[in-house]
Amino acid sequence: MAPFLYSLLLSSIYFTLSSSAKSSENGGFTVDLIHRDPPSGDAPFRRLRSAFDRSFSRKSSLLSSSLQDSVDAPITPVGGEYVMKFMIGTPPVEQLGIADTGSDLTWTQCQPCTNCYEQNSPLFDPSKSSTYRPISCQSGQCQATGTPSCGGDGECKYQVAYGDRSHTAGDVAAETLTFGGNVSFPKFAFGCGHDNEGTFSQTGSGIVGLGGGSISIVNQLRSATAGRFSYCLTLLSSNVSSKISFGSSAVVAGPNVVSTPIVKKSPDTFYYLTLEGMSVGENRVNYAASGAAAAAAEGGEGNIIIDSGTTLTFVPQEIYEGVEAALTEAITAERATDPQGTFGLCYRVGGGGGGIDAPPVTAHFTGADLELPAASVFVEVEEGIGCLTVVPSQDLAIFGNLHQMNYHIGYDLVKNEVSFLQTDCTKLE
Repeated sequence: MAPFLYSLLLSSIYFTLSSSAKSSENGGFTVDLIHRDPPSGDAPFRRLRSAFDRSFSRKSSLLSSSLQDSVDAPITPVGGEYVMKFMIGTPPVEQLGIADTGSDLTWTQCQPCTNCYEQNSPLFDPSKSSTYRPISCQSGQCQATGTPSCGGDGECKYQVAYGDRSHTAGDVAAETLTFGGNVSFPKFAFGCGHDNEGTFSQTGSGIVGLGGGSISIVNQLRSATAGRFSYCLTLLSSNVSSKISFGSSAVVAGPNVVSTPIVKKSPDTFYYLTLEGMSVGENRVNYAASGAAAAAAEGGEGNIIIDSGTTLTFVPQEIYEGVEAALTEAITAERATDPQGTFGLCYRVGGGGGGIDAPPVTAHFTGADLELPAASVFVEVEEGIGCLTVVPSQDLAIFGNLHQMNYHIGYDLVKNEVSFLQTDCTKLE
């Protein structure tokens, strides 16, 4: 069988389950999410530009794919991206992975490595783990990876290609997964990557799959997660870690919670929502899909995916044009041009990206109106130039992580809904 080519897009958020992970009495746990790149002397816009570029590659890859009890952890953001720690094997070895709601398979770089990108921490060596077990290519877990291939020994192999030409390939195996040193799950199916190359950061060792498929971490650990997880992403300017929680810890509650249905579509990896329109102040632009966008939306339902791994928000052309026109009319700042031609609406800004006085921008989902965080609507992409981080799309629409910041967001795969609560994520316990 030919190697499996799974056309996904590389996620932008790393999932780091640290030794400080908290577990609740009824089985849930919470972990920090950490920014992908450590702080450096670089201006923030230089790190963000790379994340923005990856957003476009990611969208292409996601589009290609779309045509085909509790746990907590910390998350930390740098340059629009986040990371999470977890441990694999016996004895447990710490790993870093991209927390990705746009993919299912969790994988990490492994020895022996025929072609690996540079990473700061040592590669996982399965020969030193007493609980590492290859998975048969006839097993259900192997088949759940998509279209796997069989090695000559009958063991399951995987291969994933990303939209930015990055790739990973290796063995699918069962191993003990540990969070925070005290919450362990045996026989977790993951990818042990022996050939990995591309735009992966040396900070991380792979990807943590948070998608809706059966092999994702959410569904494999269903006895602990009960099909629920939540996260709260701090603003780019914050030095406080974000949080990700599973199961009974993943409760988004309060009088101001709003929820929107998850629309079940193929592939089941993605979380499809329904975007009804967007507003700039009191000026609302409704969604009226046409052409490829209408065909993808199937009558308007499930016309956008929410993705932790894409930085920007991509919306249908007609919505973008209405939003841009309303902002242009309302903003009095000096217009500017993005030197790289990525963004259509830009202004001159003062030091630190300030200086754009814009009315609030709201995304209207079925049952949930979300005011986009003001600090992320316009972001400094070049020195002295701030640009609108909502961009047009002729095909797949994506609600990206910049506009999820300072919302406590809960996914319930039993109720099939996503809930939002506007929150100062630096103060979330």
